[in-house]
Amino acid sequence: MCIFCKIINHEIPSSVVYEDDDVLAILDISQVTYGHTLVMPKKHVRNVLEADEETVLKCMAAAKKLAARIVTNTGASGVNILTNCGESAGQSVDHLHFHIIPRYDENDCIDITFNESPKQDLDEVLKKICG
Repeated sequence: MCIFCKIINHEIPSSVVYEDDDVLAILDISQVTYGHTLVMPKKHVRNVLEADEETVLKCMAAAKKLAARIVTNTGASGVNILTNCGESAGQSVDHLHFHIIPRYDENDCIDITFNESPKQDLDEVLKKICG
């Protein structure tokens, strides 16, 4: 059983922010920024690519509601909502989860940088993606 399933089953203590029949949200133990929260389905599924649409929608609905509450109540000026899918993307627990990361200013402890890659042939990329 994965660590998140143990948390969901309340076998491992956690700081529960939100819980319903399908979703559990807890404070991330690492707190990248103040209020960093994880939203996960109670049903075990590896990642967003393997999840059914209903599971993703329930998680995202909870994440949207919680993100608004977190921003308002912590005084954050913004928020990142993200999921990592696969080891190369930084997924370290094989249970779908969404990070709600409140942002306070450019000096907080997270850096998401989009660097420009070499020029791509967009027609070729489009053809490959769309088949």
